[in-house]
Amino acid sequence: MEDLIRQFIPSLNAAVILLSYFGFFSVAGALSPGKIIPGALLQDGTRKYYRCNGLVSLIMLIVLLGIAVSMRLISPTFIVDRGAQLLSTTLAFSLVFSIVLYAAGCMSHEKGSSLKPHTTGNLIHDWWLGIQLNPEIMGVDLKFFFVRAGMMAWLLINLSVLAKSIKDNSLGISMILYQTYCMLYVLDYFWYEECMTSTWDIIAERLGFMLVFGDLVWIPFTFSIQGWWLLRNEVTLPTAAVILNCVIFLIGYRVFRGANKQKHIFKKDPKAPIWGKPPKVIGGKLLASGYWGIARHCNYLGDILLAFAFSLPCGTRSVVPYFYPIYLFILLIWRERRDEARCQEKYKEDWVNYCKVVPWRIFPYVY
Repeated sequence: MEDLIRQFIPSLNAAVILLSYFGFFSVAGALSPGKIIPGALLQDGTRKYYRCNGLVSLIMLIVLLGIAVSMRLISPTFIVDRGAQLLSTTLAFSLVFSIVLYAAGCMSHEKGSSLKPHTTGNLIHDWWLGIQLNPEIMGVDLKFFFVRAGMMAWLLINLSVLAKSIKDNSLGISMILYQTYCMLYVLDYFWYEECMTSTWDIIAERLGFMLVFGDLVWIPFTFSIQGWWLLRNEVTLPTAAVILNCVIFLIGYRVFRGANKQKHIFKKDPKAPIWGKPPKVIGGKLLASGYWGIARHCNYLGDILLAFAFSLPCGTRSVVPYFYPIYLFILLIWRERRDEARCQEKYKEDWVNYCKVVPWRIFPYVY
């Protein structure tokens, strides 16, 4: 028991790995070529601009790590070997950094939408949800930086798990399916990174502990639970289960990517055709065509299907690998409720009309 507890104590080595990762990512993000994408128009009439070069940065990092592994400078399983320490160290960083964000926000006298402090007087609430929309350090947009760092870390953890599986001669179809799905998902995320600039997290959520923890701890360390579980559990899947799993992944990906892409295109050009037809728009701002004419949060449906596809390779012997899809289902239902309340306040009667045209929230004909 003492050995287990000791494994979860933050270490200097884990801190060096974490800070080195942030350092590389900061430099690569600033210097790598990338498309400059304008963000959403803020309340004060200004907008942020994002350099979308995450895919280039990710490829550079993997190449450098591959060279280091080939030269035996590091072990391909170094993340798995220090997984508990990296988890606790990243959690400690998230706690400390969110406190710094709160303090810096309280001291800010900025009036612009990005850096203006929004406080309620409830310390826990403000620390949890954040008080500034787009805090920066040396010109780096921290909210955009952290979500990219979390997605990349998820892939790096999975690659280390894969290396461990190969080293232990335990690589099977379940691990291959899980790794393939996650790799495609992460690469797709960075291929369509500009679509991220129009998501709710970027345009509306302030940066507090909820997002810092979610990006740096929750995404990489809980989204990879299936891989960790498969390292210690052998699963034999029948052919029919493999085919069904692939179908669910493809449907989930189609809905998730299609919905997000349609929304992003609509925000850039409200007259762009959707599925070959002029878009149906409510109140000039609410898209009611394509996937967004099927359900008001159809992208959440795609996300939930993908989450289950990541877990299905683990079979049905344990509920542990299904932690992520179960959690995501609960989270997205809660977030959908928050989104609905905000949209009702923002769009008023137009939102009421939109709900009449598109009555389903996430699951067509169910919810």
